[in-house]
Amino acid sequence: MKKFLNSIFSIIILLTMSVLSYGQNNNFAQIDFKEYDLKNGLHVILYKDNTNPIVSVNIWYHVGAKDEDSGRTGFAHLFEHMMFQGSANIGKTEHFNYIQKAGGTLNGTTNQDRTNYFASVPSNQLELLLWLESDRMSTLQVTQENFDNQREVVKEEKRQRYDNAPYGSRWEEMMKRLFREQTYEWTPIGSMDDLNSADLDYAKNFYKKYYSPDNAVLVVSGDFEYETAEKLIKKYFDDLKPAGTVKNKYEEIIFNQGEINDTIYDNVQLPAVYIGYKIPGTTHNDIYAITLLTMVLGDGKSSRIYNDIVYNKKSARSAGSFLWDNEIGGMLIVTASAFKNTDPVNLLNDITANIQKISDEGITEKELEKAKNSIEHDYVNMMQSTLRIADELANYYTFFKNTGLINTALNEYMKITAEDVRNAAKKYLVNENRVVLTYLPKPGNNK
Repeated sequence: MKKFLNSIFSIIILLTMSVLSYGQNNNFAQIDFKEYDLKNGLHVILYKDNTNPIVSVNIWYHVGAKDEDSGRTGFAHLFEHMMFQGSANIGKTEHFNYIQKAGGTLNGTTNQDRTNYFASVPSNQLELLLWLESDRMSTLQVTQENFDNQREVVKEEKRQRYDNAPYGSRWEEMMKRLFREQTYEWTPIGSMDDLNSADLDYAKNFYKKYYSPDNAVLVVSGDFEYETAEKLIKKYFDDLKPAGTVKNKYEEIIFNQGEINDTIYDNVQLPAVYIGYKIPGTTHNDIYAITLLTMVLGDGKSSRIYNDIVYNKKSARSAGSFLWDNEIGGMLIVTASAFKNTDPVNLLNDITANIQKISDEGITEKELEKAKNSIEHDYVNMMQSTLRIADELANYYTFFKNTGLINTALNEYMKITAEDVRNAAKKYLVNENRVVLTYLPKPGNNK
């Protein structure tokens, strides 16, 4: 740890392309990085840490489930799978083999707003990662065979993780109610009907529209030299053609549309309650207070809800809350898993009473300090992983267009007062702004 911190505090050498150093108002080590654009619009971020002989490449494409057309849900996630099916110079599934044989690891993820691909290898293999990413960005094999194959893979994933899993439909059911006829009405996995009706021409157009350098952020982090990385990035990405795609403009999320309270009978053994409150997008200033509010409310066993309904009243087996933040608008989720004989109505009333108490009376300074300490702890943990740092750098550029927030966002949390948290609860955690889903066993399931 000491060696890591020493490397973070190393002297910044001024280069022709200036190294950026932000956020000097806190006492934490700063992330020093370089960023620039290629002529085709690819945004490049370089973060050097020579502590360990590992280098990572993390590429974000600014496309997710919200960019899908109605009736074409699941395409962004399907394309995450397609990107491993080979390109002009890389055979089918060879992307995995190249990296694993080099001693590396890799993966990809899709959410509502972005799709990312990341890999880590020994530092002498940086060129391999850049070549692989460049080749599939420009020459992905979008063939009928690959498309049909990966569509079946995604359909099986949907069956196993959502359709046939206990409570597996909860987020699909939540979002289609909370965001009905708005952005984020569906989840990234999509619907089975849409996956079945998907066609190759749409897939090809989706690739051309979104998988281009001018819709991507490339982050290189770890053990490398700036000059070497810049030359390799120019070699493999500079000649790729931009798509010139004009991004969709999305309507603002509508709040306080009236409470929806539904019961869903599922193949479950125990009741559960899921509450979703609509919140603003990730760049909104209220997110800092909402994050701390979420932590006080249901983050951990000492949180308000857990202490009340799990410890004291023993009406729930577990309970908690978390943020599902998106670019345009997100959700503050509260969950409670009940016992067989728990009355879900009473459980909901107890949760609502805890929320109302924060709106009426606020939180204590001790609770606020504990939440801020958790934020600081998460920041310190992030600083110890070059891959996590790369993810945060990409996040702040993609959504905020301000990469330097990686060093200043923590200060914004520290500025939040107990009254700010109370105001957030009063503004967003109201019954008219929520969806309540109660999951109950189908008749005969709980015998």
